[in-house]
Amino acid sequence: MIEAEGLCKRFGSLAAVRGVSLRAPNGRITGLLGPNGAGKSTTLRILYTVLQPDSGDARIDGISVVGDPLGARRHMGVLPHGAGLYPNLTARENVLYFGALHGLARAERRSRTAELFRRLEMEDFADRPARGFSQGQRIKTALARALIHRPRNILLDEPTNGLDVMAVRTLRGLLRQLRDEGHCILFSSHVMQEIAALCDEVVVIAHGGVVAEGAPEELRDRAGAESLEDAFVRLVAGAGEDTDR
Repeated sequence: MIEAEGLCKRFGSLAAVRGVSLRAPNGRITGLLGPNGAGKSTTLRILYTVLQPDSGDARIDGISVVGDPLGARRHMGVLPHGAGLYPNLTARENVLYFGALHGLARAERRSRTAELFRRLEMEDFADRPARGFSQGQRIKTALARALIHRPRNILLDEPTNGLDVMAVRTLRGLLRQLRDEGHCILFSSHVMQEIAALCDEVVVIAHGGVVAEGAPEELRDRAGAESLEDAFVRLVAGAGEDTDR
């Protein structure tokens, strides 16, 4: 489970995150939905301990990301924006290396890597250097790397960005399987179709703060809208009006 309370982060005069509180339960897919620049990625980076909040805290399975960031990291797998693979290593070597960093024994990390490559349909490029990978191949490798240690909590920053239709379908299927296995999945997106297709819970972020949260149908009812897209537009517009007052 992922819980955040009162997260704030400034970059100079810019308040990127302003009092964000949220809860992402196990066995559910929770989406952070918001326009570009809303604070989604900054919130995720605080949760996976790349950034330290100016105030507030978050807990990963009860472990504070401020008080014990290393302990919190052991309980999560992260797919950051941009993937960040080692280009001279093959897909297999990238994943095995992260398995070693997480303390997995050699036999375990090899069997786990083989399992993930089957699930993500990666066998055809498993032993090629990452330097020449397509965007879909990079995302799949980074996701396998994030899952190598069987984390209960999975955080993904715009995971379908740049993927083709088949890669998106594979990713959606895997995320649903992980949810059904009891994992907590939290991902950010500004793509309405992804949120509508995958999410059990939605947290709408605008102007650095949470403006609404709930199941997609709850957000539609709250906004008096027939579609999630219309609900999103109304909720964000309303937040802008409140901010300007």
